[in-house]
Amino acid sequence: MNFYSNGKLLLSGEYVVLDGAKALAVPTKYGQSLTVTPIDLPNPIEPPKLVWKSYDFRDIIWYQRSFEIDSFRNKGSHTDAVSQTLHGILQEAKRLNPTFLNGESSFEVQTTLSFPQNWGLGSSSTLIHNIALWANVNPYTLLWNAFKGSGYDIACAKHNSPIIYELQQQAPKVTEVDFLPSFSNQLYFVHLNKKQNSRNAIESYTARKGTIANEIKVINAITIEMTKTNSLVDFELLLKEHEQLIADIIQETPVQERLFADYFGQIKSLGAWGGDFVLATGNDDTEAYFEAKGYETVIPFDEMILSEPNTDSQI
Repeated sequence: MNFYSNGKLLLSGEYVVLDGAKALAVPTKYGQSLTVTPIDLPNPIEPPKLVWKSYDFRDIIWYQRSFEIDSFRNKGSHTDAVSQTLHGILQEAKRLNPTFLNGESSFEVQTTLSFPQNWGLGSSSTLIHNIALWANVNPYTLLWNAFKGSGYDIACAKHNSPIIYELQQQAPKVTEVDFLPSFSNQLYFVHLNKKQNSRNAIESYTARKGTIANEIKVINAITIEMTKTNSLVDFELLLKEHEQLIADIIQETPVQERLFADYFGQIKSLGAWGGDFVLATGNDDTEAYFEAKGYETVIPFDEMILSEPNTDSQI
């Protein structure tokens, strides 16, 4: 069995998507695969096992562990955080579908990322979505029972084109949109050389936010307008307004003001502020500018974003 899930980037609605704001999210050309193969154990009297091997984008094993399949009936107790997290996801998948991992067979599972783990494109969300496909369970339920989050990353995992994502009465609503601006050759994604912990960022946002109903209305309008405008100047104004709104809500300094005050284009934070990627408008000088400041991962829009027709309308 083979499964694959797309990575993700959140272009608008960061943080406030948790409170029902419309968010523009895009699947990436990078993602994660999961392959499940039945195996025979050397000793036939051994209990069935799940042999797990995780490969990074260089095809190097960065994690491996063997679990007794029967262990997923109960809460695991592991000394390392990766094993504890993985065991918890698989245990929850089995709780949602008791027939999952319920036989006498042993399996080897191989996961492979096509992007560096510190990029923040969804190493966890792509794993959860792949496991949900394998276990035949609702991926949003698996996410919310195992972690926190809005679920936009799960939506990106299965959709092959940009989407508007929102939570309506705590249920996900996903609408595919055409988002390939005429100025896409002037858009770049720049990695800030840091991996941000989304769960910590969510907790901080929840603690700091006040009454934001009016801000959500404005961000909803910005999100829709971002998908429609054909003017780079207007797009930059939307990015700047959005950045300031979120900065006021979470009481943080916008990244451009903090790190790139002399940059000639407009920069917007993506996802959890403080790490991972930012979106920058620019030109042929953009890569040289960021590289001179020590930021060597600069990816043009068209090389990052997946935008293909998707006939699967399910969410």
